[in-house]
Amino acid sequence: MAIAKRKGLKSSETYILFSNSLNRFYVGQTSNFTERFERHNKSMVKSTKRGTPWKLVVKFEVASRRESLALEKKIKGRGAKRYIEDNSIKFGM
Repeated sequence: MAIAKRKGLKSSETYILFSNSLNRFYVGQTSNFTERFERHNKSMVKSTKRGTPWKLVVKFEVASRRESLALEKKIKGRGAKRYIEDNSIKFGM
């Protein structure tokens, strides 16, 4: 797991999760990562309930929700796996 910090006050986070059972990545953003991660792993999120348990790959702390949404869109546009490779983020599947 890697945590990458961006400049500014922490008010939002963009994250990438991985499910071994599905062999898939999930990209999301939240203002409360701990609570959101719990919800993913308790099958309380429709889009991730089949992939439990989810592992945190990387989490970016950013200054605003706007910045978090922009980063989420950028990662999804590139694809999480490619984004991880392009940015040399260490992650063992």
